[in-house]
Parts: sequence; structure tokens; C-alpha cells
Amino acid sequence: MEFLAEYGLFLAKVATFVVAAVVVISIIVSATQKDRDEHAPDGELKIRKLNEQYRKLKESIQGRLMSQDERKAWQKRKKKEEKAEKKARKQGDSAEDDKHSRIYVIDFDGDIKASETDSLRRSISAVLSVANPETDEVVVRLESGGGLVHAYGLAAAQLDRIRNKGIPLTACVDKVAASGGYMMACVADRIIASPFAVLGSIGVVAQLPNFHRFLKKNEVDFEVLTAGEHKRTLTMFGENTEKGRQKFLEDLEDTHGLFKEYVSERRPDVDIQAVSNGDIWFGRRALDVKLVDEIKTSDEYLIDACDRGDVVSVSYQRKRTLPEKLGLATSAAFEHSVWKVLSAFRNQKIQ
Repeated sequence: MEFLAEYGLFLAKVATFVVAAVVVISIIVSATQKDRDEHAPDGELKIRKLNEQYRKLKESIQGRLMSQDERKAWQKRKKKEEKAEKKARKQGDSAEDDKHSRIYVIDFDGDIKASETDSLRRSISAVLSVANPETDEVVVRLESGGGLVHAYGLAAAQLDRIRNKGIPLTACVDKVAASGGYMMACVADRIIASPFAVLGSIGVVAQLPNFHRFLKKNEVDFEVLTAGEHKRTLTMFGENTEKGRQKFLEDLEDTHGLFKEYVSERRPDVDIQAVSNGDIWFGRRALDVKLVDEIKTSDEYLIDACDRGDVVSVSYQRKRTLPEKLGLATSAAFEHSVWKVLSAFRNQKIQ
């Protein structure tokens, strides 16, 4: 017992020391990070040539399918071709280089708050500073099920900047561009979707719980004081009136009307009354109602684009703080655990 007591005391001392050390280190790191953040940019622009990526994939499988002698001859020939290309590039006219086509690729993976809008804004600003309307194109690989009206309105307005500059804009949808996601997609001159991508959902929804009866039952008063007839229409805790409910519905209808006008202006061939009932269409069905222009995956489109010019991926990545990194790691671990449990339960049910 004496040994256990001493051992427990030792563990307590170690734990105290570790906690104290972590606190001190955290304070130092936080102070250093703060000083660094004041003098350093909050993110960086990343450029990646996709032509090279697709070329390496092709050459990798080509090399493995050849015999050793064939591979040696092929590699020798390839080096000679690359050398000739470099030489031709050095001797080439700079005016011809300016006319060379570039396809800029920007990714947008939207959540309910369209949190990536700031990164989208910075990427677009970078592209617009160098893009040539006569030769270049911007491709947005878009994935979003929609979210807050004002957030997606701003994200769509960022894409409008490309269109206003006269640069061809193509939206590629592999999985989903619904509601606010489709609001963004319809800005493009051309929408390309995979066969089973989800598109449409041109509608507006709002929902909120009301705890008035629960509070009343427990004799809890809740007062809402406003100046202005429509300052508060529906509330979570007060008693909602029919007049307030009607005003809320009018606001929803007005927002829906703005959404329909926005789509109609950018895709005039669409029968907006037929597609604005909040329904969704899969890729092939969306083509029938002219919500999209072509059925094709983004990979297929970009591989074909490599024959037309340089395909360049542009992304602005914000530097995450240590708490954010820890939060993301924790969230990912939790999500992985949940999916693991659900998968195990599903497999058990199937068996």
C-alpha cells in the first residue's frame, strides 16, 4: 500500500509537471505565432500544372506495360523529345507564348455557410490578374448542396467577376450542385455534369423550432421587444402570430423570386417555371431540362483540355492555427469512428 501511495504521488507530480510544461509551451507558441501573423500573409497561393500530373499517369502505365528493352528505347526517345521541346521553347517568339492557351482550374467544395468563399475570391483575383479573355478559360470544379442565401449569393458574385471580364467560364459538377450550389453553377457559360450528379433544387427553405408551449407549461415568460413592425416575424421562444408567419412566407417567396430571376438571366433557354419547384434532377435528366449543357466528368473534360493548352490548378490555402489543426484532426477522427461503427452495424444487419 505504501508503494502504491508513493507511485500515485509520483504520477501526480509527473502529470502536474506535464500540464505546466504544456501551458508554458502553449503561451510561448501563441505569442510567437501572434508576432509572426502580424508580419506574414495569412495564406499562400498554390499553382499546380495538371498537364504534368496526367502525363505522369499515362507514362507510368505505359512504362510498366513494356519490356525492359522497349522501356529503355522509349525513355531514350522521350528524353530526346523533351530536350527538343525545351530548345524550341527557348527559341520561340514571346508573342506566340502570350497567345498560348491556359485553362485555370479552381475548386470549390461548399458547406452550408459557403466557408470557402474567401479562398475562392483570392484565387479568382489572382487568375483575373493574368488571364487573357481571347485565349484562356476558367474551370470551376463545383461541389455543393447549398446553404445560406447571402453566403452563396456572394460566392456566385465572385464567379460573376470572371464572366464580366469576358473570360469563358465552365462549371464542372461531379456530385452535386443544388440550391445555392446551382446558383453558382448557372453563372458559367457552360455547365458540365457527370451522369448521376444532383442538380437543381431551385427553391428556398427555412425552418425553426418553437418552444413557446413548453415554456408556458413550465410558467416561464419570454418577451420579445421590437421597434419596427417587421423587426421580428417568427421567434423560437415567443408566441408566433399568423401575421408574423405570413410576413415570413412573403420574404421566402421574394427570395425565391430573386433566385429564379438570377437563373433566368444566366440561362435564358431554361423553362424556369418548370424547374423552380425545388425539385432535383440527376445529370442526364438535367440535360433534358437544359439545366446543364453536357454530360461528362471533370477529369474527362480536363484531360481533353490538356490538348488545347496548359491546365493549371489555382488554389489559395489559408494557414490554419494550431487549435484549428487540432480541431480538424479531432473532427476527422470522430467522423471516422462514427462511420466505422455505422459500417459495422450495417454489415451485421446485411449478414
